[in-house]
Amino acid sequence: MPAFFLRAAVLVATLVSAPAAFAGGLDDAVLSELNYARAHPAEYARELRHQMRSSGSDDYSGFTNEDPDAVDEAIDFLERQPALAPLARDTRIAAAAREHAATQARRGGVGHGAAGSLGQRLRNHGVWAGISAENISYGYDEPRAIVRQLIVDSGVAGRGHRRNIFTQGYRSAGVACGPHGAYGAMCVIDFAGAIVQRSAEK
Repeated sequence: MPAFFLRAAVLVATLVSAPAAFAGGLDDAVLSELNYARAHPAEYARELRHQMRSSGSDDYSGFTNEDPDAVDEAIDFLERQPALAPLARDTRIAAAAREHAATQARRGGVGHGAAGSLGQRLRNHGVWAGISAENISYGYDEPRAIVRQLIVDSGVAGRGHRRNIFTQGYRSAGVACGPHGAYGAMCVIDFAGAIVQRSAEK
């Protein structure tokens, strides 16, 4: 786990330079980018390949510090991936993501917390989901860079972040991006499957 966070932090992208970088609809833009990748994976693969060779060479200069094999693997995956339905924006899930982003911004930490903490955060905001997952990006403040990093998933065994994005069972998501003391920027993306409706007293 720590190896991923170090790699995620040093991957080069548009880094945040001021808190104002988070003003406006970055959260919504990241969700839109996720949904674009889910709905048009083959097109996303073409765009990644074009970006990879934008310098006119095969040296992966557009993907500094990313494993070239991971980039190729991501493109191959996207070319085979069927289109998926978009993730619905859920304000309760976004609130759970925002809670975690605020905690890490304040403490400068990384990671998902203790085992079961995502489920507890979701329940704290009224979400009981059969399945859930969380992706966190560090060091990015631009939607395409955030989502690209998580899809390439360089240095992460099993490509778990990519799997989360393209899991058919996830129906809703919430995004919370903000500043991070150590890495400048972070973005928490929480996913949920079917949400169980519970009575108010519960």
